[in-house]
Amino acid sequence: MAQRDTVLSFVLLALLLVAAGFAEEQATERAEGKKVVCYVGTWAVYRPGNGRFDIEHIDPHLCTHLMYGFFGINEDATVRIIDPYLDLEENWGRGHIKRFVGLKNVSPTLKTMAAIGGWNEGSRKFSAMAANATLRTRFIYDCVTFCQRHGFDGIDLDWEYPAQRDGNPANDRDNHAALVEEMRAVFDQYGLLLTAAVASVEYSAGVSYDIPRISKSFHFLNVMVYDMHGAWDSYCGINAPLYRGPADTTAKQQQLNVNASIQYWLSQGAPAEKLVLGIPLYGRSFTLANAANSEIGATTVGPGTAGQYTREPGVMGYNEFCEKLQTESWERRWSSEQQAPYAVRNNQWLGYDDLLSVQLKVKYLLDLGLGGAMVWSLETDDFRGVCGGGKYPLMNEIRSLVNGGTPSTTTQPSYTTTASAPNTSNPGGNPGTTKPPANDHPCSDGHVGFAPNPQHCNRYYMCLTEDTYFEFTCPAGTLFDPNLNVCNWADQVKCANE
Repeated sequence: MAQRDTVLSFVLLALLLVAAGFAEEQATERAEGKKVVCYVGTWAVYRPGNGRFDIEHIDPHLCTHLMYGFFGINEDATVRIIDPYLDLEENWGRGHIKRFVGLKNVSPTLKTMAAIGGWNEGSRKFSAMAANATLRTRFIYDCVTFCQRHGFDGIDLDWEYPAQRDGNPANDRDNHAALVEEMRAVFDQYGLLLTAAVASVEYSAGVSYDIPRISKSFHFLNVMVYDMHGAWDSYCGINAPLYRGPADTTAKQQQLNVNASIQYWLSQGAPAEKLVLGIPLYGRSFTLANAANSEIGATTVGPGTAGQYTREPGVMGYNEFCEKLQTESWERRWSSEQQAPYAVRNNQWLGYDDLLSVQLKVKYLLDLGLGGAMVWSLETDDFRGVCGGGKYPLMNEIRSLVNGGTPSTTTQPSYTTTASAPNTSNPGGNPGTTKPPANDHPCSDGHVGFAPNPQHCNRYYMCLTEDTYFEFTCPAGTLFDPNLNVCNWADQVKCANE
């Protein structure tokens, strides 16, 4: 009898966990000390108007780890100050480093890290250093001295990327692994943290990293699961889609999403708890070849118009886009397959992240037991709160959810949901009859995921918890297909209320 009661108790507990959904999962993960890693592009202090971002704009309570981007590497393998006027106090400098590290006085549990490398620093000098035992030792101990001098808690190694971009394809992978093994051994002696920002997709990460080796050496790995698409492509695509979409037809394209990248790292032996999921606080934009063809995968002729603050064609910060929405009319769409939004205005196309896609990504990382969330980067959130959602709407959502909060519904937009490719596997149509939820509450049975609207066949719900859900409308000519959980052509769907 006792054994049967024990089994029933476990079954009941499992059912309760499923019913609680998102919030319950987060409460469990919170106890395991999830990380919220925040990169700061310190050069944003030079941006105009509302885009100007200084150290005092940082809320140190939002993050567990703050990454100072960036420092470089000299030819002699020592750490390079890239902008002395900005970073240091000498010669009437701005003293960014001292003020940045001083945020620990406000939030004593905060860790501040010096990020060395980044895209602009390239690979060549890292490659030369890692190939030479003497230079590796010099670099490692100069990193220690640099941290001690400025008060950093460790180094974030942002070599982008071993065996690529003027690196050494034959030896960088092994040399990189040797470097981080030696760094960790020394850093442990001085109580310093060692982390890295790493390439995400298989065709890049597989070239650069000996994943089993480096996973043992780094305290955690910030996986850059963004920049999946951009102006370097000849077609438009979402910056950081959660899953693959209908336009992903080649083997390479099918790697270009969060899920495929994280599953690759896990399959190669990276411990889930050491992988920190990157979430972009910016989007990638395109100029369409034909404004009449604006679906995902449409042909483009170059980057989108530069944002008013980042001033880089093909890039738009969340703060830039939310301000544009106050004066410009954009059609905001939702890809049900890729679980991410995109927006279209005339010939301009933007794939970005918003409150809902951030919520889904945090749920994803908690479902997999990953180590936490990382953002690039703080200065492109609405850090001034000019768009009506308060200061740092995306960061506050991430921090809340990682710490057991429930998803916010206060600033969700109205989307148009994109249709998937026609379903040709069942030309006779799909039965697709789903019993309407009790009391017309779409998630009242504890269901988490998609649910049809029982009154309107062209609408459906996405349930995050029993009490938190969002309604979407399918495009004209399509209906929600509850068998496939996508909008499908009307002649392929049998409506539940027929």
